[in-house]
Amino acid sequence: MILTLSDVLQPQEVQEAQRLLQAAPWEDGRATAGVTSARVKNNQQLPFDCTASRAIGEMIVRSLDGHSEFFSAALPHRLYTPRINRYAGDENYYGPHVDGAIRRVLPSGERVRTDVSCTVFLADPDSYEGGELVFHQGSQTHSIKLPAGSAVIYPGDTVHEVRPVTRGARLAAFFWVQSLVRCQVQRRMLYELDQSISALRERQPDAPEITGLTGHYHNLLRLWAET
Repeated sequence: MILTLSDVLQPQEVQEAQRLLQAAPWEDGRATAGVTSARVKNNQQLPFDCTASRAIGEMIVRSLDGHSEFFSAALPHRLYTPRINRYAGDENYYGPHVDGAIRRVLPSGERVRTDVSCTVFLADPDSYEGGELVFHQGSQTHSIKLPAGSAVIYPGDTVHEVRPVTRGARLAAFFWVQSLVRCQVQRRMLYELDQSISALRERQPDAPEITGLTGHYHNLLRLWAET
């Protein structure tokens, strides 16, 4: 399931993130890539412990903590600390690849299984050309380029790439989620059931079916969740 989330960051938060990135200490993005990914990765990243990286990461985590749709879709158990990347000039693309299954969180060293991948867009889409996030699913491709402050989440085993940036700079945050529910089919079923319950509750707050459907949701979550 590929899902876009609007307004993960509010406009003032986007402006603050962009301000922090104006003088950011960029480094070669291949430093954190695996052997295979490094052959197709050509971008820049911030050190995880620099001021801008920490501040933007904390901003994103704080926002997602209260984002009900993100919780419904990802069912987060552990979160990889958000990192910040940049595509511009000669460092402007990331070819087709699959994210590594296990990532080590710095500085704690805790391991996170990458069930769900997430990208939060930080640059206004009209400020750069190219840079689309493209998903490959069999013979089909799906391209996404979102407004600053919006995010896309997708299964960690999805083949994806970032197309070359031909003007301006593409700025984004990326991270992974280890979900309470490992199976993406089960996560999608729970998400769709949760969204249906929410829609029914909004239309008919006193509908007697809500209690039964909510019970089914929690019983399935109890059956499938790993804590």
